Amino acid sequence: MNYLIKNTIRLLAFVVAQGLIFGQLDFGYGIHPMIYPLFIIMLPFDTRPVILMLLAFLAGIGVDFFMNTFGLHASAAVLIAYMRPGIFRRFAPRDDYDLLKEPIASEWGYAWFIKVSGLTVFIHHLWFFSLEYFKWSAWQEIITSTALSSIITLIIFILIQVLFFKKPNSI
Repeated sequence: MNYLIKNTIRLLAFVVAQGLIFGQLDFGYGIHPMIYPLFIIMLPFDTRPVILMLLAFLAGIGVDFFMNTFGLHASAAVLIAYMRPGIFRRFAPRDDYDLLKEPIASEWGYAWFIKVSGLTVFIHHLWFFSLEYFKWSAWQEIITSTALSSIITLIIFILIQVLFFKKPNSI
């Protein structure tokens, strides 16, 4: 499938799923699962940084539209899009990335995927909840919400990878 069509469908699917399903879930304890960062993680390795941040902004502002959060999601999404190349460099294999493969668990292994997406989700959630609470006296709520939401989000990411992004069978 064409790169543009596939990623446009992914963008719409993740934003709509976040806005209509995952944004409406109430786990309590400040837990807010967010799946749209997976769209940013799964963009091709050779995506230029400007395009990456633009797509992240579109995903974030789309979720903001559904959740009525006035730019919180857009801000966090652009931050992780900005940091994504550095995170990917940090966890790059010795021979560097194969640009023909997608950054998904079935291509690079679950250990790599958990490290990359775990760090990305933690940064995203820490920034998001810091802006949401926006006061130093709420540091316990920020840390609690970040930790619990990151764990739940990472579990959902793994489930999505297992269910929808299986490695194609080779002949």
